[in-house]
Amino acid sequence: MTKEGYKKKMEEIAFLESVERPRISAAIAEARDKGDLSENSEYDAAKEAQGMLEMKISQLKDLVANSRIIDESKLNREEVQILNRVKIRNIANGMEMEYTIVADSEANLKEKKIGSSTPIAQGLIGHKLNEEVEIKVPAGLMKFKIVEINF
Repeated sequence: MTKEGYKKKMEEIAFLESVERPRISAAIAEARDKGDLSENSEYDAAKEAQGMLEMKISQLKDLVANSRIIDESKLNREEVQILNRVKIRNIANGMEMEYTIVADSEANLKEKKIGSSTPIAQGLIGHKLNEEVEIKVPAGLMKFKIVEINF
């Protein structure tokens, strides 16, 4: 995990614990004040939301506890590794794409960050600059040339 990704996850945990948890507790208390809990759908919904929130907090804490922050200074530009920004060219149509390979928990296609377990990342990792690679994607077998490797 990158330092930035770690920081985002910690901020999300803090938000869920300090903002969402009290909001849901207040909703439970309000629903409880409305009377008979056996037929109170608001109470049931609030309790379910509380359970989902606690599960999400637990998952995030496990993710952070089991993650490793990668030292970017120890990465090289000779071959594709996690945290590299890789520019590839589709050999069939000449189209160029650029992706940063990150941990799956940080993947975000809008930011051009792909998870290390995706077919494209798996096909690129370990290959060198100017190498041509064949990657099996859902649409079939595609050939790419590694044009650039950066951080």
